[in-house]
Amino acid sequence: MTYEEYLSGKKLVLTVATTGGVHGKDANPNLPEQPDEIARQVAECERLGAAIVHVHGRDEHGENDASRLQAVNDAIREHCDDIIIQNTTGGQATLPERIQGIRTDPAPEMASLDLGPFKRDQHIITEHTRHNIEQLAIEMQEKGIKPELECFNSGQLQEAKRLIDQGLLDPPYYINIIFGGQVFTPPHPRHVQALVDTLPENSEFNILATGRHQLPLTLFATILGGHVRVGMEDNLYYERGAQAESNQQLVRRTVDIIGDLGRDLATPDEAREILGIA
Repeated sequence: MTYEEYLSGKKLVLTVATTGGVHGKDANPNLPEQPDEIARQVAECERLGAAIVHVHGRDEHGENDASRLQAVNDAIREHCDDIIIQNTTGGQATLPERIQGIRTDPAPEMASLDLGPFKRDQHIITEHTRHNIEQLAIEMQEKGIKPELECFNSGQLQEAKRLIDQGLLDPPYYINIIFGGQVFTPPHPRHVQALVDTLPENSEFNILATGRHQLPLTLFATILGGHVRVGMEDNLYYERGAQAESNQQLVRRTVDIIGDLGRDLATPDEAREILGIA
């Protein structure tokens, strides 16, 4: 996608990531953790214009737990109309844990696919081998699940191109470029432009920026013709010194920005068409 496509009026796909697998209510008491709590916020975000929800599961203590993805999926389907469920296959230590995200019943329409490992804090690395990546890609392709390719740094774009060359991905390729954090791509507009300029052909791109970078890089992605992800998984604050009251508060601001910049939001069905979801 390009600035010219922005000018042409191409619609924007908005993803909300309501809760991740790292910080909890100790960091922000408004972060939803349990299935019904998550689903109620997702329903409000769908009403505001979110087309996709990125889903994590947590246990009764709020800890990351892939086995709870089924319960969260069920709650979202109960509370929402048509939002696209995108389960995580990240944030886990082993392939059997990761693969639970694509083995819910029914299977999700989308799932994240990390393109490599990354470091977290002082002593943690998310182990993720090429074997794991390929096994996840193969099963997603077999099941018709659209992968969102998680690009944590510029080098991981080469992994996306490798999967394309092996025939393990179907176009259009949906690439989520991640900025901020300790080891992600440095959050600056020049880096956004550089990575967008090197995307594989037939790609759609989404921008995820953490913390205080979420707002400015969301704006930049919008005028570049890309798609955006916001939510409390990535950013616990609404503004400096003020914690986010809910995911819908962050979504509402983003929807206003997108509208002010002259772009229309894609409905879930329009998002399916843009991303090639069967």
